[in-house]
Amino acid sequence: MNSIHFIGTRPLDLQDIKEIIFSDKKIALSEIAIQKIKKCRAYLDAKTKSISKPIYGINTGFGALYNVKINDSNLQKLQENLVMSHACGTGEEVPKEIVKLMILFKVKALSFGHSGVQLATVKRLIDFYNNDIIPVVYTQGSLGASGDLSPLAHLSLPLIGLGEVYYKNKKIATEELLKIFSWNKIKLQSKEGLALLNGTQFMAAYGIHCLLVAHKLSYLADVIGTLSLEGFDGRIEPFSALIHLARPHNGQIKTAARIKEFLKGSKLISQQKQHVQDPYSFRCMPQVHGATKDAIRFVTKTFLTEINSVTDNPNIFVDEDEIISGGNFHGQPLALGLDFLAIALSELGNISERRTYQLVSGHRHLPPFLVSNPGLNSGFMIPQYTAASIVSQNKQYATPSSVDSIESSNGQEDHVSMGANAATKCKKITDNLQTILAIELFTASQALSFSSLKTSPFLESIIHSFRKEVTIVNEDRVLHNDIINASKFIDTLVIDSKELF
Repeated sequence: MNSIHFIGTRPLDLQDIKEIIFSDKKIALSEIAIQKIKKCRAYLDAKTKSISKPIYGINTGFGALYNVKINDSNLQKLQENLVMSHACGTGEEVPKEIVKLMILFKVKALSFGHSGVQLATVKRLIDFYNNDIIPVVYTQGSLGASGDLSPLAHLSLPLIGLGEVYYKNKKIATEELLKIFSWNKIKLQSKEGLALLNGTQFMAAYGIHCLLVAHKLSYLADVIGTLSLEGFDGRIEPFSALIHLARPHNGQIKTAARIKEFLKGSKLISQQKQHVQDPYSFRCMPQVHGATKDAIRFVTKTFLTEINSVTDNPNIFVDEDEIISGGNFHGQPLALGLDFLAIALSELGNISERRTYQLVSGHRHLPPFLVSNPGLNSGFMIPQYTAASIVSQNKQYATPSSVDSIESSNGQEDHVSMGANAATKCKKITDNLQTILAIELFTASQALSFSSLKTSPFLESIIHSFRKEVTIVNEDRVLHNDIINASKFIDTLVIDSKELF
């Protein structure tokens, strides 16, 4: 039973999601969730039969066509038409791990019993999740309001026997999938298409994916930055608790304390220094890394609220006998959060590249470009170029999406969040940050090789493990391979969740 996570009343948190993903857990509905879904569907069926007035999205058209009443005999056709017509995604395919999160979060949103879906529809989504059936979804097409309509339409196509999926790492037509599992397509009932397409699961899945990586990279930025501090023969005084308690931002205090802990037992940090101060990229790690930590914490709170919410429209409240059309699909909280996260992670890369620059500049008794016989050898000259290039790209990606809006649906949807664009850009920044930190790790480890003194046991253990993947550069070689291996090393590092969340 421990291999199954039951979707119920308890909110999902990052630790839950991490365990579900990395422990390859299956998911199932709790009994409470099953009863809520059934109760809501039965209420909607009864309500549809008893009233003749139009109810948005249940017996009407959608968006600007909200005033068009649909005959009862066409309600199933209406829902299928909605899914098909909205599947207009273009661009690259969404990574499979993010599509799987979309399924998880869609199941969670439908489990509250305010959406009117059939139990069979939710169970089929769970079957997709548990059997690693990944619908083909595209990155472009969502405005981040009215929900992530186009991506969620592609996510939903396989429910009605259309579209494509990945199964056993092979892309196949859904028709073939249905034959493999002896499944019939889901016959969507009133409102179901809208319940599936309205929602913020595309933005939310990207955001949670980026946050899981961001927590890890934030920790590793502290580790790698401390290695650079040691390689640069930096000073420990800027990490004194007294400084940070005088300006008590949580992230700042946490960063300073963590770096001091990393340095315990270091011979390097305690040796006599020839300089009074270090450059800001070393001295201000608590302030800069700490501000990013605080941003990550804020954005995490926003996204955990979102994935534990109902985000379709209209919402059905059985006990209150109300069907209310509102705007919970609007992605503004997520768009702002994704832009904030993107800026915060971009800054981690920005300061990391500055430390790399300092290490290769021939200061503090380090040879120029960290290589013997510079001139004949270029050493670490161009890894810093590469980091600078990526940092510049991140600055461009960090331009906020949430300040933009384009009117759509004939003016009915006259303000949108553009949170989907914020989501895909944030992932690019997150991926880039890992490469920038990998270059700093590669550079810092090389700088440390020129010291006769040892750093702390903890940091020595990091270097020892890293050296199994990337050796010291004694003369020029193809450094692309080393950067790739340094990034893979970061991938393989497992950090205790207590350090991350």
